[in-house]
Amino acid sequence: MHEYEVPASYEIPADAALTDNVYRYAEECPDLVVFDVPNGSGGWRSVTAGEFAGTVTAVAKGLIAAGVELGDRVGILAATRYEWSVLDYAIWAAGGCTVAIYDSSSAEQAKWILTDSSTKLLAVETAKHRATIAEIEADLPELREILVIDDGAIDELTRRGADLDEALVHERRAQVNAASPATLIYTSGTTGKPKGVQLTHANFYAESASSLAAIGDVVKEGKRTLMFLPLAHVFARAVAVISFNAKVTVAHTSDWSTLVDQFGSYQPNFILSVPRVFEKVYNASKQKAHDGGKGKIFDAAAEAAIEWSKAMDRNGPGLALRLKYFVFDKLVYSKLRAALGGRCDAAVSGGGPLGERLGHFFRGVGVTIYEGYGLTETTAAITLNTPAAQKVGSVGKPLGGHAAKIAEDGELLMRGPVVFAEYWHNSAATEEAMGDGWFRTGDLASIDSEGFVTITGRKKEIIVTAAGKNVSPAVLEDSLRAHPLIGQCMAVGDGQPFVAALITLDPEALPGWKARHNLPAETSVADLAANPELVAEIQAAVDETNKKVSKAEGIKKIRILATDWTQETGELTPKMSLKRAVVLKKYAADVEAIYS
Repeated sequence: MHEYEVPASYEIPADAALTDNVYRYAEECPDLVVFDVPNGSGGWRSVTAGEFAGTVTAVAKGLIAAGVELGDRVGILAATRYEWSVLDYAIWAAGGCTVAIYDSSSAEQAKWILTDSSTKLLAVETAKHRATIAEIEADLPELREILVIDDGAIDELTRRGADLDEALVHERRAQVNAASPATLIYTSGTTGKPKGVQLTHANFYAESASSLAAIGDVVKEGKRTLMFLPLAHVFARAVAVISFNAKVTVAHTSDWSTLVDQFGSYQPNFILSVPRVFEKVYNASKQKAHDGGKGKIFDAAAEAAIEWSKAMDRNGPGLALRLKYFVFDKLVYSKLRAALGGRCDAAVSGGGPLGERLGHFFRGVGVTIYEGYGLTETTAAITLNTPAAQKVGSVGKPLGGHAAKIAEDGELLMRGPVVFAEYWHNSAATEEAMGDGWFRTGDLASIDSEGFVTITGRKKEIIVTAAGKNVSPAVLEDSLRAHPLIGQCMAVGDGQPFVAALITLDPEALPGWKARHNLPAETSVADLAANPELVAEIQAAVDETNKKVSKAEGIKKIRILATDWTQETGELTPKMSLKRAVVLKKYAADVEAIYS
């Protein structure tokens, strides 16, 4: 099938604004707990709808007092935290447009965004962030003021606006409508400067309404979730809006290093994440089992979970599988569910491909992951698997009100109310991205007879070997990353005689591997990368991966690197995606060594 459309079950009011529910809830259900915030002693303090509305209004008055006019751009450069959401809603209440900036941005990256967007006021999180902006401050003539959250930015804005009448805020809100700009989010393009994607209140309204129509049984009042994705990213931002509209209680954290511990203490009902987090949970559990001498039990349990999930799509599990499942649920699956807090029975994955095997595994253990697909330009999800319609391995059907189409060259085209209207001050890029009412996603995909979309690769990431063979690296990389020893990997081979791969080792998996192989704890990563037994284990994973593709597409050589790739070292984006151009440039000598 080349085109599939799902009718809308909602209408977007002309005067729709993202702050509507802030004040509606304050009036109708002021005691509703909408956020949990750290209480300073390791626990949480509840924030009610009434308190949140009061804080948003107070900060909005402060923004107005600081000179923010209708339509002005106000920047937030901070990690995920409660104050991010307060500022976001306050900016909207004051009639402004939020410019989202990753807290990991360099001075030059921030300079481009702040200059291009003509940001008037900026809130940064820490003194370190303030110092970063100080490096470029002289080149930002339109930036009038910088406030630091850790130094009391919220209190300062509240103080400034204390003498203003609340009516001023509601007058501003009345001037905001569905077509008003809500945010500018800059996409990290592989070439040229990042483009500012302008999303409106209507875009977010459609994202929320269509998503809740699809997964309203999962995301609903009485549930709670732990938000750990960067709020500067469209996925987290959309989730924040959807959760608030659904009356879900949201807590925030930016510490990814202790996520499992935080899941255990907060006990979320559902998790919204990128695939890498699910991969890490699986790999860490597998590694722990192998380190403890229970590897065979875990591996058998994993196969049974996958088999169970696949059986659910057929005629259901048979008696033998039911017996196996009962045993493994006690030994393995219950512990995995406990690692996610014990109350989590569903998750939503986006921002990259999850992989069919991992999807079946988690559904088999009792935590169904609903995989979706979207981009900044589509206000996050535009297709999504749902409780009513799921096909593991696909990214689901288009959300209500949206359509998907496959172009002649295999590119996925999308249209509907979540699709952005234009790039900020970049008509040439807008024209290139849109055609005949369809948004060109840049991704390759297929649509089956039921309307399920499956992503097969990224158009611009296709490797064309010297023999002219087109190879999608995603299939190879997703499969390899499922191995516990592998941290990251990248397929290479453009213009070369064969496909190869650069591979990094997962630092968390190495201590256990060294212990199991009687190696000293101080053995370096460089020595491990050359260890015959470790290389053989990685090669076995490569051989298994090559079974998924044709011989011409398979990986012929690997190079195991002595360093891991991280956001801090520049190879990964904040959502843990590869920066291919950076890796190719940084490891050019390693690539050359493969083919020399």
